[in-house]
Amino acid sequence: MKRDKILDVKNLNVSFKTYAGVVQAVRGVDFYLKEGETLAIVGESGCGKTVTVKTIMGLLPEEQAIVNRDEGKIDFKGEDLLKYDDTKMTTIRGRRISMIFQDPMTSLNPTMKIGDQIAENIIIHERKSKDEARKDALNMLKLVNIPNAEERINQYPFEFSGGMRQRVMIAMALACSPEILIADEPTTALDVTIQAQIMELIGELQEKTNTSVILVTHDLGVVASVAHRIHVMYAGQIIEKGTVDEIFYSPKHPYTFALLRSVPKLSDDKQNRLYSIAGTPPDLINPPKGCPFAARCEFAMKVCRIKQPEVTSFGKTHESYCWLHHPKADKNEVPEILLRERVI
Repeated sequence: MKRDKILDVKNLNVSFKTYAGVVQAVRGVDFYLKEGETLAIVGESGCGKTVTVKTIMGLLPEEQAIVNRDEGKIDFKGEDLLKYDDTKMTTIRGRRISMIFQDPMTSLNPTMKIGDQIAENIIIHERKSKDEARKDALNMLKLVNIPNAEERINQYPFEFSGGMRQRVMIAMALACSPEILIADEPTTALDVTIQAQIMELIGELQEKTNTSVILVTHDLGVVASVAHRIHVMYAGQIIEKGTVDEIFYSPKHPYTFALLRSVPKLSDDKQNRLYSIAGTPPDLINPPKGCPFAARCEFAMKVCRIKQPEVTSFGKTHESYCWLHHPKADKNEVPEILLRERVI
């Protein structure tokens, strides 16, 4: 089935004013999202994932954030969201594009009942009466599998567990049937069993509503069974793009390879230490001239430190920004998995 693009981000650049200087948090990011698909944006904390999706939502603080609105573009079904002011974004935000925030305890109002918080979004965007909105809120709680929804609708956030609060956040985000759902670390601080339930729930709701999903996470294990495509982000840039199979079974960038090595496996020797990536991310007040990962990369060459890598394509859906794939690169000490054309 052919899917049309619902969102197309081009050359997105976002910086922040700080006392130490201007931090270049997002640097020339490009990606697209198709109808009904799940796109995962993966990377370490601080790589620019959340800033990217908050820019789409128009939620960055105006007094600190610098968004390049002249050269960049966020095309949402023919509308450039970078050209919208906050008033116009309110017609999009929460209705056509919704977001599940990272920490449900700080995102929910502790002084309002759960039902009122869900109904509020429906009243604002769908112009329904309080009674109608409350009925819709009850149906949403049932949809996200909140037990005893008729009783729970009158309770406060502190009366819910972490997993249940996350379900409430999903109910709020989906209350107005958005076309795009952004999930920012939706399983943070949840135990493994609840993580699996939340991801399964998002997948089931996506099938029912055909909502497009952008999943932001640092955990590759979370995206393995739910995403269609993965974009790997580092130091404000997307450094590798591909389908789930391409990223997991045929990674092309050393950073992607390092992330996969960092994931513990049942087959690992218990006597060996878990692999971790040495070093720290670069200072984005003064970004490196070359590859941002060069200082931490065990396969880095001289060119990696002085010039930005060119893009190399490995098919219609897979591309990487790494000098290792240049015809003149010395590949003798590079792992075979980074060089072979096809793994599966």
